Amino acid sequence: MAADAGGVSVSAFDGSRVRVVLMLDIHDGMQQEFLDAYDAISDRVAAVQGHVSDQLCQAVDNPTQWLLTSEWESAEPFLAWVNSEEHLDTVEPLQDYVRDTHSLRYSVLRETTGERSPSVAAGEPLHAAPRIGSNVVRHALTFTVRSGSEEEVARVLAGYAAPDARVDDSGRLLRTSVFLHGNRVVRAVEVQGDLQSALRHVARQPAVRAVEEALNPYLEQARHLGDPQDARRFFTRAAMPAVHHATSADGADACPRRVALLYPVRPGAGPELARLLARQDAAAVHAPDNPVRSVTVFHREDLVVRLADVDGEPEQAPAFVLGLHGSADASGGSGTTGPAGIAVAERLLDTAAVGVDGPLTEERTLSLLLARARMTLVTDRRSSGP
Repeated sequence: MAADAGGVSVSAFDGSRVRVVLMLDIHDGMQQEFLDAYDAISDRVAAVQGHVSDQLCQAVDNPTQWLLTSEWESAEPFLAWVNSEEHLDTVEPLQDYVRDTHSLRYSVLRETTGERSPSVAAGEPLHAAPRIGSNVVRHALTFTVRSGSEEEVARVLAGYAAPDARVDDSGRLLRTSVFLHGNRVVRAVEVQGDLQSALRHVARQPAVRAVEEALNPYLEQARHLGDPQDARRFFTRAAMPAVHHATSADGADACPRRVALLYPVRPGAGPELARLLARQDAAAVHAPDNPVRSVTVFHREDLVVRLADVDGEPEQAPAFVLGLHGSADASGGSGTTGPAGIAVAERLLDTAAVGVDGPLTEERTLSLLLARARMTLVTDRRSSGP
């Protein structure tokens, strides 16, 4: 969704069709093997909910350069698929033939067809207006560590040397924030330019590699980052895409307080909660009493994390910081003030699991939920210099 009156609201929940572009570099001489492997999995991919079509192309002048485009009904089913174990298992037969990949995701804004081209199906949604915002991409990774190791893990994560901020001529690392909640780690990054290039740049930094090696003994799920396939599986399982971002019309204060919340979600309710928070933020982006200057919702399955930059003390406005101020209706619209959005939240959240009792319309209950959902900030580093 686009901005109005200066505020910015960008969401993966607008319902528009999505085009995914995957650029592939195939090992020399292995083109037929790759094509055979692709043919073997194509029916399985076609059966994924929300998938519309695929088109596999090969460069005219370079046999190793291939392009795979796919169309999806909306961003939600694609993100659920690309970050799933099913996706990892499905595409594994292709990995031996691929030297490098680069993925891009787009919403479809306009579509023109000629007289001889198939017409667009009636009612297929296009993105109504361009998203307005800066050249900044947000992403998060999450993983769990062994119970009892949290203090040592926090020490390791807080003690590393910051990597080189410059990725390339157009890319830059802007900010990295690391949080703990129980034994769960969430690492959120802000990147100017291409996200994948930045993540690869970070992974090559000696200081970052040393930190990752130091973390390995404490992880609940073992990983071997020296093995490309195992590293790919780890980062796919750990990925938490940013599904919504909103910035107020006033922009951020010079030194806002950064807050991360890990919501207690009922089984299967993660997607609906992420959509509700996105609607709430879009409705509140211009509220004059809203101290939240910038907010990002990260979502994966039943994990929902909200990262907010807040003017002043978060405890002074728990409803806005939680995104539960009641300004989104139960049917999915925005701008309807009332208890409907809160009623939906009470159905989606397992507040009893974190020792919170009482209606979310009460300040006391919201304050307690804020305290229980709030993650501990381990480190928050901004890049400096040009």
